[in-house]
Amino acid sequence: MMARRWPLAFGLLAGLAALYLGLSGGGDAAAQWGRAARWTARIGLPIFLLTYLASSLGRLWPGAFTRSIWQARRWWGLGFAACHTVHLYALVQAVQASSEVRTIGSLIPGGTAYLVMYLMALTSNDAAMRAMGRNWKRLHSFGIHYIWLIFTLAYAKRLADPLTRPEAIYGVTLCLLALGLRLAAWRSGRKSA
Repeated sequence: MMARRWPLAFGLLAGLAALYLGLSGGGDAAAQWGRAARWTARIGLPIFLLTYLASSLGRLWPGAFTRSIWQARRWWGLGFAACHTVHLYALVQAVQASSEVRTIGSLIPGGTAYLVMYLMALTSNDAAMRAMGRNWKRLHSFGIHYIWLIFTLAYAKRLADPLTRPEAIYGVTLCLLALGLRLAAWRSGRKSA
């Protein structure tokens, strides 16, 4: 069981490394924290997508490697939550350092994603699964798709700006590929049923 928990430590360390690298670059505090926020989000996306795809990878390509990812998906999810907590810290610092004003309306989608992420993390255990029954699956199904949507939209809104377009293409492409794999796995499961 302990061997499966390493993705949690990996997520935290990856987030902290991205934070450190973002802060160690040049520029003023606003530039450093802005870079740290971007880099922690970039490193969090693949960790999230591995969690998002764990069961799909196992269904599409059964084998020891994909089975190990599937079996450790709870820990990959917790690793993502740890990494994205580092991102939240960097994001708050970036907003404060830049004196950027955010409206309540602009905070609701991302804030809801964080609320859902923390609810999923708090209920990522067998006791919560038993206590919540079907509501556990509803929360986790809604949550993972909602977080996917927020990532996709966050990257998509950067497509129009030539300065952020490469980052946007990276994020949108990964998110859409992940959705395609989930749909392929779902279709494959329906055909075999």
